[in-house]
Amino acid sequence: MSVSAFSLTRFPGGISGLLQVAFLLILLLLLFKAAQLYLHRQWLLKAVQQFPHPPFHWLFGHKREDKWEKLISQDSPLEVFQHVSLMTLDSIMKCAFSYQGNIQLDRKSYSYVQAIGDLNRLVFTRVRNVLHQNNTIYRLSSNGRLSDQACQIAHKHTDQVIQQRKAQLKDEGELEKAKGKRRLDFLDILLFANMENGNSFSDKDLRAEVDTFMFEGHDTTASGISWILYALAAHPKHQQRCREEVQSLLGNGASITWDQLDQMPYTTMCIKEALRLYPPVPNVSRELTKPVTFPDGRSLPKGIVVSLSIYGLHHNPKVWPSPEVFDPSRFAPDSTRHSHSFLPFSGGPRNCIGKQFAMNELKVAVALTLLRFELLPDPTRIPFPVSRLVLRSKNGIHLYLRKLQ
Repeated sequence: MSVSAFSLTRFPGGISGLLQVAFLLILLLLLFKAAQLYLHRQWLLKAVQQFPHPPFHWLFGHKREDKWEKLISQDSPLEVFQHVSLMTLDSIMKCAFSYQGNIQLDRKSYSYVQAIGDLNRLVFTRVRNVLHQNNTIYRLSSNGRLSDQACQIAHKHTDQVIQQRKAQLKDEGELEKAKGKRRLDFLDILLFANMENGNSFSDKDLRAEVDTFMFEGHDTTASGISWILYALAAHPKHQQRCREEVQSLLGNGASITWDQLDQMPYTTMCIKEALRLYPPVPNVSRELTKPVTFPDGRSLPKGIVVSLSIYGLHHNPKVWPSPEVFDPSRFAPDSTRHSHSFLPFSGGPRNCIGKQFAMNELKVAVALTLLRFELLPDPTRIPFPVSRLVLRSKNGIHLYLRKLQ
């Protein structure tokens, strides 16, 4: 007589029966985890599709002209990466997390930006140390302790953002105001989806998603903007042509509309060329879901983790002729190239879900900067790219900013 493996009254006899039950339970857990990851991904995609608001809502993060004017008053070069990081953090906080403060003036935010920078460095050094692959050994090391401290600072910042918004939404007026928005913020979408699905997101799940989006939404974008500004500073003719295009479109720069972001073709070409030379995420890793055989006959088995060098791809002379030359015409509307030759936001189903948001922010930051400042490189400190979680410079990115009349 056959017995169901799911029977509550009897189990199949013998060791083989128990193994069958264990296998089915493991299979169910894997299916549940896969479904959970799929639902989380769909919620994130929905969140990104519904924001950002039109530019007038999120230009606050880019209104740093007064601050920069004070910093450049001494006619000395400015290391831009940290200041741009604060600006992009300000933007993502206002766009995605309903934050009403001013990150760029809040000294507490400096510790978060520093913690993210430390984690960038520590993750890279850990990968290169065989002994540190063991969690116990790593936690006992000096780098492991620094990593724990940086994680605590980052998590504390994220928890404060989530709890502050949760507290605000307990107010009926604020809740109705949020529900009445035509476009919800990223965190509101997660919180409302969680309410609708019976709180299926734990606090830890929420923090993980917010951690990821806050990091990806500010640190990678800060890298992109900083290197774009350097590329334009190093190529003044292209910088001036971009400035003239922006001036003809925006005039005095008092306002910018959503539609105008698609009316800067040459500036967009320069942005893409800078992203090719200096991809914000220089490497990505993926686990192979099936064996891969290369044209020369060599193959890789299923299940191993491979690292893909986007920086190497973007500098490969077989893919990009004269790859070290800054040539925005590579991205002219009539140009042709392989669909996977340019991957600043990765590619395929696991590409960056915030790529449209990032691209729009790059355009706004570059346009407003060129309207107000002339950019010049510091010839004594040419930046040296180093590969971390995001592309950074070993010696910083130092620029002269001269206010335009």
